Amino acid sequence: MRLRQPLAVTTYPSTERTEQPPVLLVHGFCSSTRRTWLETGVVQALLDAGRTMIAPDLRGHGASPAPTSAEEVDAVASAQDLLAVVDAYDADRFDVVAYSLGARLVWELAALAPERIGRVVFGGLNPTEPFADVDVAELRRAVHDGATPPADPLTGMIAGLIRAEGARADGLVTCVEGLRGTPFTPERWAGGTPPWFVVGIDDTMTHGTKDLVALIPGSRMVAMAGDHHGVLVNPFFRELVVRVLDR
Repeated sequence: MRLRQPLAVTTYPSTERTEQPPVLLVHGFCSSTRRTWLETGVVQALLDAGRTMIAPDLRGHGASPAPTSAEEVDAVASAQDLLAVVDAYDADRFDVVAYSLGARLVWELAALAPERIGRVVFGGLNPTEPFADVDVAELRRAVHDGATPPADPLTGMIAGLIRAEGARADGLVTCVEGLRGTPFTPERWAGGTPPWFVVGIDDTMTHGTKDLVALIPGSRMVAMAGDHHGVLVNPFFRELVVRVLDR
């Protein structure tokens, strides 16, 4: 059996002595730890609050290895990747901030380790499976042949995002294939603490988040200015993250 290469992980240790658990940061599709958390100021805000962070690049993203098969990056395998990250850090319990695809994978992670997850902030979580209607063969063709756009606008939009990632493109198409094979169909939240959901007022991808909130007694939803990417640079997002995770 071929061994899976570990994910690339950046840790941001607190300079303060604290009893608070580390914070697992999980970025979204076609992004990375650097783009989602460091460049937006989230890392600095949590450091200022005295928190230590564990921030992996998802497989096929950032500095992590590209997947060799769709099975390597389906939702369950990706959640197992995240569990291996916190195991390697020896974190018995951890808080979470996750965005978009990262939030979807943490939903799966909670089913694997429900007793270990503490406070959770989900941003930009699509309550349905965004890749369900993507034709993977057409997506791969469009990524390699940008001159002929796909007939399907969604596939065309995703192809554009992937093409912008250059050498990472083939692996990202494989990520779509794996996730499409394990669609997001949320029925219950396995974690012990109700999560907070953050949505952008102009983010069409998060329509229906109220249905997720209704599934989880005690969960809360906060809407703030921004589209799917704009929420991350909204200072109120950083403030909310620090406040929710504060013990």
